[in-house]
Amino acid sequence: MMDFKMLLIRQLRWPLAMLFLLFVTVLYAVTANLGDVTHAMPKEERETLKEEARDMFYHAYRAYMENAYPADELMPLTCCGRWRGTEPSRGDIDDTLGNFSLTLVDTLDTLVILGDLKEFEHAVKLVARDVSFDSDIVVSVFETNIRILGGLLSGHILAEYFQQRAGIMKWYRSELLDLARDVGYRLLPAFNTSTGIPHARINLRYGLKSPKLENSRETCTACAGTMILEMAALSRLTGETIFEEKAHRAMDTLWRMRHRSSDLMGTVLNVHSGDWVRRDSGVGAGIDSYYEYCLKAYILLGDERYLGRFNRHYSAVMKYISQGPMLLDVHMHRPHTNSRNFMDALLAFWPGLQVLKGDIKPAVETHEMLYQVMQRHKFIPEAFTTDFQVHWGQHPLRPEFLESTYFLYRATGDPYYLDVGRNVLRSLQKYARVPCGYAAVKDVRTGVHEDRMDSFVLAETFKYLYLLFADPSDLILDLDEFLFTTEAHLLPLSLARLSNLTVVDPLVRKRGVDDSDGIFPSKDSDHGIWDEDVENARSCPNTLHLFPESVRRPLRNMVDGICPKNSMRRKLRASEYQAGNQDHTRIINDMGITVITLPDGRVQLVHNMGSAPVGVPEITPVETADFHASVEQVGDQELIRITRKESTDPLPDTPKEKLSTREPKVQLTVSDELLSPSCKKVIEESEGKKETIYEVAARLWEAHYEDWKPRTSDGITYVPNILPNLVLCLSAMENLGLVTRKGKETKPYPPDSFISESSELLISVFSQISQMMEERNRMRVTTVDTDAIVKKAEDVLTPVEDECPEDGDTEEELKISDVLVEAVPAERCPVKEEDAVSEESRTRESDKIESDEKVVSRSDGVEIKESEPETHDEL
Repeated sequence: MMDFKMLLIRQLRWPLAMLFLLFVTVLYAVTANLGDVTHAMPKEERETLKEEARDMFYHAYRAYMENAYPADELMPLTCCGRWRGTEPSRGDIDDTLGNFSLTLVDTLDTLVILGDLKEFEHAVKLVARDVSFDSDIVVSVFETNIRILGGLLSGHILAEYFQQRAGIMKWYRSELLDLARDVGYRLLPAFNTSTGIPHARINLRYGLKSPKLENSRETCTACAGTMILEMAALSRLTGETIFEEKAHRAMDTLWRMRHRSSDLMGTVLNVHSGDWVRRDSGVGAGIDSYYEYCLKAYILLGDERYLGRFNRHYSAVMKYISQGPMLLDVHMHRPHTNSRNFMDALLAFWPGLQVLKGDIKPAVETHEMLYQVMQRHKFIPEAFTTDFQVHWGQHPLRPEFLESTYFLYRATGDPYYLDVGRNVLRSLQKYARVPCGYAAVKDVRTGVHEDRMDSFVLAETFKYLYLLFADPSDLILDLDEFLFTTEAHLLPLSLARLSNLTVVDPLVRKRGVDDSDGIFPSKDSDHGIWDEDVENARSCPNTLHLFPESVRRPLRNMVDGICPKNSMRRKLRASEYQAGNQDHTRIINDMGITVITLPDGRVQLVHNMGSAPVGVPEITPVETADFHASVEQVGDQELIRITRKESTDPLPDTPKEKLSTREPKVQLTVSDELLSPSCKKVIEESEGKKETIYEVAARLWEAHYEDWKPRTSDGITYVPNILPNLVLCLSAMENLGLVTRKGKETKPYPPDSFISESSELLISVFSQISQMMEERNRMRVTTVDTDAIVKKAEDVLTPVEDECPEDGDTEEELKISDVLVEAVPAERCPVKEEDAVSEESRTRESDKIESDEKVVSRSDGVEIKESEPETHDEL
């Protein structure tokens, strides 16, 4: 090669020689990668897969219509309908059901995507005739919004379009919009909180007055933050602004509740106070669609505040949560610390959102990681660990992975994603298809089916599968004119500037519809043409094939390389141990460690060297010692206690039923010397009694009232913070069995009295500190260092002046101050210059705290009562 170069240099001039060598080098680099490029899928195969996806949809759809309708869902194994209240309860999952023909409403626009206008018209007639929402049923606000309200709005938009442009459905008179408006008003009472954050559940007939909702105080971030698209569309289609205003206020409150230093969101919060109940932060279950709707609210509504918020959140996610191709939950207030060592299947939507954001490279990486997990387990399990073991084995035929596959294919044109879709289709056909539809997989390791087919299987899974293989020229809609909601319902982008549906004019293509008036663009027009030549001409081949492949290649063998299929050689650390994980339980049992749940609810790990099974090569004495060492390293963070037994002594006498690995309750253990004399007096008076937590809290405030009175020194008023003492006392009384959480909670004082409000505050602080202990106690062992409580709530004299936030205060410091000392009304704090900026400036700068204005609730003479903010001014 060197002789060839020298020959060129001698015979040719230097510039020409160097140019030729550069060309050879580039050509070699390109052709070296061509062997890894996925070849284009033949058009005939793609057409076959498209028709197979269509047949899969109709196999499930007809099974539902013939055997289940008008029930909410199909049970594919028993081949009958699932009605709310007639089948055994499945817990919170049943809050999706409301006896309102959920699957049919959720499926309306899928029929349009498939071009079946005849069946679409028939389905709209059925919904208009049969669906009613006047039922004494408690439903999920989130699920009802995205599935029912979203399905009705999308169906209405498409029905009016085809009525006006295609001359069909002339009988239609906005019946679906009327139903959507009815649902919207039934959901509105959920927003009647002091923060504007909606309750998680609502009774369709009685609102919040249902007895089942008396203790409704918590909701997830996604539940509260996935309302804006549907509510805004409802307002703009009906002209009634109340729906959009309520959803905007909820989004504004959530933005203010973010952690200011990390810009991350927690998972669960209190709807009345806005305080975080669970502070773990990720992009999966509980948070996922909040981030999605921040970006999509900007796209649909044109409000730049949402774009600014999304960009801040996205930067935080990529900085703290994104760890290579994996997305691991962290603590929002300690973002460099992982909160768990597994990922859930819902995060599979994230690559698709990254495509919408325009960040393709990390989208390709995460998608490839998920694809390898799918290939290994046939489906993506509901949760899998960082070493790609199954954590939760269920798979309810979720659509998120197919959604990201579709958007990556649309963005890159890489036929690799058609191959991915083909493999997903094959898995569905082989492992999920049953004679009566498609059944969820109860455990991907065994392949056992579950008698369940969620509405999203027809609304999303088969919709994205069909779209992946369909050529855009096959569709009767130009999807570039629409935005997909989180439930894959279609909302027109023209809603950003228009509020009247009649002028919504998405482009459609002729498909079995009379076009004598020329309402559809011609086949040769500039709109809607998308053949292979045009598609390939839009971008450089490197963008279509070489770039995604170069990103995927280093990850190609990641799953098999990190986690061999036949063994689990990875050492188990104490910080990773989880009582509910069967693999972890097996490993520590092989070490000779037994998990014992004590009668008081605490957990003890007893190590008996003689009880380790014989002939277990995976677990060595060194690994056992490492586990013990990691226990010592965890220390105060994990608070695990192991009793070492060097002989074969029998285990402590423990009832047989207590020898289990169930997760214990969290307790705060308090020594006597930390209890105040007033507390000890209350404990003595309570012996032999069992009172509710409200009664105990009220008695504690009574006993400590003299200790709490404000004091004045040198002209400055001080408020003694006795809450730490009260929290410790309440914890001690609960440990002694003097507090019961069962039965009706009686409040011995009027709701507006000092003692009553103070008791509420004490219970709130106690719950928050218990939650903090639970977060730190990842191993579910319940011995808690009381120094952590004292440090969390220091018993000090707090000057009134210090209650106003200073520039240097961190959010954590302000949060402790807000919770533990509530003595200063907000209006006594001076207003900073940056807080007095104009409304116009506030909307442009998304990083400033937005105002929380009261929304007037009136529409068409219907008065919606809104509760007043809760305060503790008396305290």
